[in-house]
Amino acid sequence: MISERASGSGWTLVGAPNARDLGGLIGVGGRRVRPGRLIRTPALGRLTDEDLPVLAKLEPACVVDLRAQSEVSVAPPDRLTGEPTVVHLPVHDPAHPVFTYVSAVLLGHDLSEYAELARQGTPAAMAAIYRWFVTGASAREGFSAAVRLAAEERNLPLVYHCSAGKDRTGWLTVVLLHALGVDEAAIRADYLAHNPLTESLREVLVEAMRQRHPGLDETAVRPVLEVRPEYLDAAYAQVRQVHGSFGTYLRDGLGITEETVAALRANLLD
Repeated sequence: MISERASGSGWTLVGAPNARDLGGLIGVGGRRVRPGRLIRTPALGRLTDEDLPVLAKLEPACVVDLRAQSEVSVAPPDRLTGEPTVVHLPVHDPAHPVFTYVSAVLLGHDLSEYAELARQGTPAAMAAIYRWFVTGASAREGFSAAVRLAAEERNLPLVYHCSAGKDRTGWLTVVLLHALGVDEAAIRADYLAHNPLTESLREVLVEAMRQRHPGLDETAVRPVLEVRPEYLDAAYAQVRQVHGSFGTYLRDGLGITEETVAALRANLLD
């Protein structure tokens, strides 16, 4: 469940245990991120009836969905309240072998055709996805568009999610918090908070997979269900390699202008 510190207001969503408000984090000039403005979640299709009044109180004006249509079509539809603007910004590459490999792992498929990726291991595959977050075309387009949406007052409060709310959602959170001037240590702590928040859910998922596939290789599956420091490190290393600094990545990689950064800070920081 979400602690008061994690959520910024003490709310919890049973059907989205890693959902949290970024309010309270300290940004540029010691200014705090305003509570109830930026809310990161997993997909909202498993919200309970009891969750809906909680979501209604958050009053999201805009919901950004980073999933591909192929993911949306096989998942329960998001349960939303009010009439938020819903924007689909798919961050996905179906032709990317790492994406198909991770999907195969989660579905329990034969991995023989992914021999090289299997040899490298799932953690290496996840690190490759995080590097792609920095350089992939749909990643750059999706994350850039999401940041611009967050900079507009009319879209706040903004709820954003992918499927599990940890990788694409996690990297978008990193991007937003860097733009707001939040310290890297605090950004990393928010990223890693996914694991303790979803520990019980993770065990349920692994057991369900084990029931469907008695020969399940848990060492291949668990790295896909977790966030790990080395995944985030891989993305940061890619930023440094390609752009030199995070600020340059925001400007040149994502096309985020100084005006957009200024609007973000004006609308999201106290």
